[in-house]
Amino acid sequence: MPALICGSLAFDTITTFPGRFAEQIMPDQVHILNVSFLVPTLRREWGGCAGNIAYNLQAIGGQPVILAALGVDGGEYLARVASWGADTSLIHRDPALHTAQCHITTDRDNNQIAAFHPGAMSHAHHIEVPPKSARADLAIGIIAPDGRDAMWQHAQQMHAQHIPFIFDPGQQLPQFNGEEHKAMLGIASWVAVNDYEAKMLEERTGEDPQAISRRANIQGVVVTLAEHGCDVWVKGECTRVPGVKAAELLDPTGCGDAFRAALLYGLEKGWPLARCAALGNRLGATKIASKGPQNHSLQGVLEGI
Repeated sequence: MPALICGSLAFDTITTFPGRFAEQIMPDQVHILNVSFLVPTLRREWGGCAGNIAYNLQAIGGQPVILAALGVDGGEYLARVASWGADTSLIHRDPALHTAQCHITTDRDNNQIAAFHPGAMSHAHHIEVPPKSARADLAIGIIAPDGRDAMWQHAQQMHAQHIPFIFDPGQQLPQFNGEEHKAMLGIASWVAVNDYEAKMLEERTGEDPQAISRRANIQGVVVTLAEHGCDVWVKGECTRVPGVKAAELLDPTGCGDAFRAALLYGLEKGWPLARCAALGNRLGATKIASKGPQNHSLQGVLEGI
């Protein structure tokens, strides 16, 4: 059954810095930070969390329904998504603003610095999650990084429509205070964060992944650990799901989104969360071996899962 993906659609401008950020930034001088990086390579890619998740979910046989905003320059992106066979009926075209854009610089250790222009994404809250009377087929959803108001409203709307969803705050986590995060955690069914975000979420709410997983409404918490795999928390018990060695380490952009597509795919099928995470680790390892978030092939990735 279809999965509702609430998040951003964006163009990614990806550059590579051949050195290390840590060697260019003086920690005791960050109050007067003035740093420039020479980036000899540049690519423009299709991106945004909703687009990346949908790309991966469609590629492994899922049915993504994207709820997101594109700008006046988004015609090609809309056509691209439609060409996958994905549902575009809930994608809004803003008549004035440009599509969201992310400028990402990656260093030799795969650390990233990103600058994000929201554009049409800032109006995504004007799109509503459809009522059950219109879309009774939506089995699961995800609140991925998007405009702040959109994330808040779409979470409330999914809860009202009884659509179980993954709360994936990502880079938008700092936009919500502790009480707002607690409210989100109170209506989500699953939580997906990386290890850094897990620490920030704990700092804001006073709840670590173990405590969050014990909430009555939470079916599981996943904390990704890059090449080390991930920790899966279910009702206070942790399972380490080992990572998958990548053939190459070319570009980490979109690896987290690939992982979340696997969660949606497996959860919709009723898989245990650890099995979903194992597929997610495999998708992430496949993606990192390809440049850009939507250029990799996932043929055969389900074998043996």
